[in-house]
Amino acid sequence: MTMADVTIMGAGVFGLTVALACADRGAKVRVFEKRHPGAGSSGGIVGALAPHVPENWNPKKAMQFDALRMAERYWADVAARGGVDPGYARTGRVQPLAEAAVALARTRERQARELWQGFAEWRVLPVADAPGLAVDAPSGFVVHDTLTARLHPRRAGAALVAALAAQGVTVEQGDQPEGGRVIWATGYEGLAELSQALGRKMGGGVKGQSLLLAHAAPDCPQVFADGLHIVPHADGTIAIGSTSEREFDAPDTTDALCDALHASAIAACPQLANAPVIARWAGVRPRAQSRAPLMGAWPDRAGHFVFNGGFKIGFAMAPALAQIMADLVLEGRDHVPEGFALTP
Repeated sequence: MTMADVTIMGAGVFGLTVALACADRGAKVRVFEKRHPGAGSSGGIVGALAPHVPENWNPKKAMQFDALRMAERYWADVAARGGVDPGYARTGRVQPLAEAAVALARTRERQARELWQGFAEWRVLPVADAPGLAVDAPSGFVVHDTLTARLHPRRAGAALVAALAAQGVTVEQGDQPEGGRVIWATGYEGLAELSQALGRKMGGGVKGQSLLLAHAAPDCPQVFADGLHIVPHADGTIAIGSTSEREFDAPDTTDALCDALHASAIAACPQLANAPVIARWAGVRPRAQSRAPLMGAWPDRAGHFVFNGGFKIGFAMAPALAQIMADLVLEGRDHVPEGFALTP
């Protein structure tokens, strides 16, 4: 067999984006996945690429802002390479406000004008002026931001696989590397292995459940209400998600908590009451102890690296972080962001 310059273990969004970044730099790349691409949390249905609030700016928030700015170009390029549409669109987001939240939202409106550099807006609007789906807002006001985007996770994974195939890289089945430099992007199971190897808790899994409704609103902003994401997709569906379960019996089954999501979505957007449920999904998302992604060389494993833990921000951050990982693995340049480093 051909020896790869870099072997990627795991074909979720972190593994696939770093594989593409390495292949683009001329590396021989092999990708191994023990199940199938997107088998874990990257195979979900929600796909909300939402920014941090525009306040208390720090390097992590600045990096996420830069990643969201580059997302449209990145996913358009991926689609052009492989011919598969990832379902990306910067359609924005509406957030209903409680009475006590209006004053803070107006402060953030002013801060967004500076921090978002004119690229996008964060506006406080009367609920009657909110674009898209009709929502219930206790205060009579909503936030409408134009930075939030949507992506169809499963299609984005398929688009990355197709773009890699155009580079001559296929996803192979397996769970053991064959030598050389190795990047471990193996989700919550990888965090468990890393914790055991290092003798300290590095993270774990948080189960999420979500559902898909048949309701066509492809150009509408998504809605974020009481922690619930309501995301219209281009294919005439709306994704609802998701739960956050630290304790669970089965990683991939849905239950009454998924039914509760449906009820909450209808309460936030009453016009969804008659939309049929066409799919339910459950999976486990990797959550590092710090909630920030883990990136860096694996201690005591020469030539091995970790790229994992993109809890809730994986699709938004992966394209930008993959370039940083490629710098580290291929060129030895370490500019992993503060707070993301695997070892202090």
